[in-house]
Amino acid sequence: METIQNLFNGLTVGSIIALAAVGLTLTMGILKLSNFAHGDFLTAGAYVTWLVNTNGVNIWLSMAVAVVAITGLMLLSEQLLWKPMRNQRASSTSLIIISIGLALFLRNGILFIWGGSNKNYALPLVEALNIGGVRVAYYRILVIILTVLAIIALHFILQNTKIGKGMRAVADNIDLARVSGINVEQVILFTWVLTAVLTAFGGGLYGLITVVRPNMGWFLILPMFAAVILGGIGNPYGAIAGGLVIGIAQEMSVPLVGPEYKLGVALVVMIVVLLFRPQGIFK
Repeated sequence: METIQNLFNGLTVGSIIALAAVGLTLTMGILKLSNFAHGDFLTAGAYVTWLVNTNGVNIWLSMAVAVVAITGLMLLSEQLLWKPMRNQRASSTSLIIISIGLALFLRNGILFIWGGSNKNYALPLVEALNIGGVRVAYYRILVIILTVLAIIALHFILQNTKIGKGMRAVADNIDLARVSGINVEQVILFTWVLTAVLTAFGGGLYGLITVVRPNMGWFLILPMFAAVILGGIGNPYGAIAGGLVIGIAQEMSVPLVGPEYKLGVALVVMIVVLLFRPQGIFK
């Protein structure tokens, strides 16, 4: 029973990692940006959800407000940081350092405004469901279902819309996409919007299964990068698969290594993939 319980917990955490990793792999594949502030944007999404929800607003409407807020925040960072850096053709090392600085700025801003204490959504208590002798938290089931719906919507956008095809073209070859008549700047802005929606939604869902705290996203950044590398940088479907694999591997390792060291499992997976298949499983 413990194995089944850990497997289900892994699916839940893996769903959060998958949602966030898709946004990360899009920025890496299209913008060539390894954004170490990505986890802190997820944290900000959870905090905005908590702030709105604890002021008497429905949890789902609170998540919608968080999505709008984080979208604005990411677009602001694009205009103030990433666009000027692209225009100056900044090196990847410079971009990584800037993203780490942005991560510290966001995390310390959250600490300054809301402090370091744990927060909880104002949600009604719901009894855990008994499925085949396994006690399953209601909100964990909800996280998995909503993640599946988000992935279906993402698939539709990438495969059946003009902007989705433009994103794939820019990821393949930005110069060729530009001379082919694709509005690259529009694609970049939409990439940030899509990334923000998935990240803020992932942060809001994460708050359903854990407490909201300033470093919650920072502890997910390593599993997110591991998921992106495992699935193949720039491949959103690979990031989804990688996120689920990392989440399940972490939780299934708890009986062996304990909860304190399960993050090390993501690191081990990332190192193994880089050693034997650096292009990722799906390339």
